[in-house]
This record gives sequence, C-alpha cells and structure tokens, in this order.
Amino acid sequence: MEPSKKPLNLLLKKLNDRVCIKLKNGVEYEGKMVNCDGYMNIVLEDAKEYRNGELAASLGSLVLRGSNILYISISPQEKS
Repeated sequence: MEPSKKPLNLLLKKLNDRVCIKLKNGVEYEGKMVNCDGYMNIVLEDAKEYRNGELAASLGSLVLRGSNILYISISPQEKS
C-alpha cells in the first residue's frame, strides 16, 4: 500500500476539518478533528452527539477512543 493511501496518513491530512465519527454502539459524533494518534484516538472540538439521527447534545471538546470507532467520515453531510 502506498504511504499516502494509509488510513492514518489520510486522517492526519484532514486535521482541523469537520468529520463525522460513528461508534460501535451506534452513537455518532460530529466536530472539528484537532488531533489523531497511531491508535486512531481522535480529539474533536465543537463536538455534537447524535442518537438515531437526532441531536442529543452539544459537547465542546471530546476524546474518542480508537477501539470504539466503527467508521470515520471525512466529508460529512450536514445534519438538520
């Protein structure tokens, strides 16, 4: 696999961009990704929590553990 195609390299290029992260328990978080490490732990700012597609909470800063992440969307669609 080419170095530029590795998932972590792609995430690092998207620092300070908005992302949507879905956890294994079905909860989604959307916010500005400000940090990511080799374990795919993610730090979000201006984070919002969505449950069943509905806004559940506005959280501010948030750390998500990489082992709980199901997927990361680097170009999320706006939620209503």
